[in-house]
Amino acid sequence: MTTMTVNYKSVFDIIGPIMIGPSSSHTAGACAIGRAANSIFKDKPMDIVIHYYESFAQTHKGHGTDYAIISGILGFDPDDSRVPYAIGLARDQGINITFIEEPGDSPINHPNTAIIDLKNEHKQVSVSGCSIGGGTIEIREIHMDGFDIKPKGPLPILLVQGGEDDHQNVTKQLADLTKVNAHQRYQTTKGNMYEYDLDRRLKHDEIEKMAKDYSKLVYL
Repeated sequence: MTTMTVNYKSVFDIIGPIMIGPSSSHTAGACAIGRAANSIFKDKPMDIVIHYYESFAQTHKGHGTDYAIISGILGFDPDDSRVPYAIGLARDQGINITFIEEPGDSPINHPNTAIIDLKNEHKQVSVSGCSIGGGTIEIREIHMDGFDIKPKGPLPILLVQGGEDDHQNVTKQLADLTKVNAHQRYQTTKGNMYEYDLDRRLKHDEIEKMAKDYSKLVYL
């Protein structure tokens, strides 16, 4: 199976999504990275720091990457009419935003790299993502709840924090829904985090059903 086959589930992924422009890689992809960070953080951040690398560092202003990535963090879809105004809307909510153009190579080995740091008084997370074309992204590193997560494959992925019994139950539930291409476990003093790399995207009702069983679940 080629990399393209894995990353692009259908021809529509290659064409790209319906979106506010100008670029599927630098706008729609950036929005998707922001939405992934939103799904992981699950709260309103008060401080947002975006670290850009390589192509993103050079072109983010002209290609709308700034407002796109903030719109994703706010939970907007890429075709939402509010996308171009996302930075102002976030600052109206009292959110501090900083964009940093980092020198040197991407730490996750892709030219369209953004690392998002989100923080409020309760928690903080860091999400490293890259836009690989057509609005499709990969999340290559996640730092959350003391876990350093490095997904093995492309999206979609499911993260569940819990014990061995939870892992067994999730595995059984997923077996009825889709193939799990790979899984891995991360351990800290807080417990276990299980990562499942899925063969297809789950439907909204499938995720909602699983979320009722596991309070610490992230679907990307």
